[in-house]
Amino acid sequence: MSRWTFITNHGAVLALVAQHGQITAREIATELGITERSVHRVISDLESEGYIQRSREGRLNRYEVNHDLPLRRHERLDVVVGDLLRVLMPNVEREKVLY
Repeated sequence: MSRWTFITNHGAVLALVAQHGQITAREIATELGITERSVHRVISDLESEGYIQRSREGRLNRYEVNHDLPLRRHERLDVVVGDLLRVLMPNVEREKVLY
C-alpha cells in the first residue's frame, strides 16, 4: 500500500506553526510523525522563502506566518497562504492564528 498524503510536510508544518506560534521542532515532529531533522529542514525552507519569520523569546522560538505570499505552485499563484490556512484549520478562531 502506498503511503502518501494530500498535504506536504511543508504545508503541515506551516499550519502547526500558524496555529501555535510557539511550538518546538520536537512537538511538530511528534504531531506529524516525521523526524526533527525534517522539521528543521522544512522550517529553514519556509523561513528562507519568507513564509515564516522566526524570533527568539528566551529559549524558545516564536514563529509568525506571512499570510499574503502566494502558494508555490505556478497554476495556483492566485491563492495566498492565508487562504490555505483557513481551509486547513477551519475550527481555529481567526484571532488565534498568528498574522
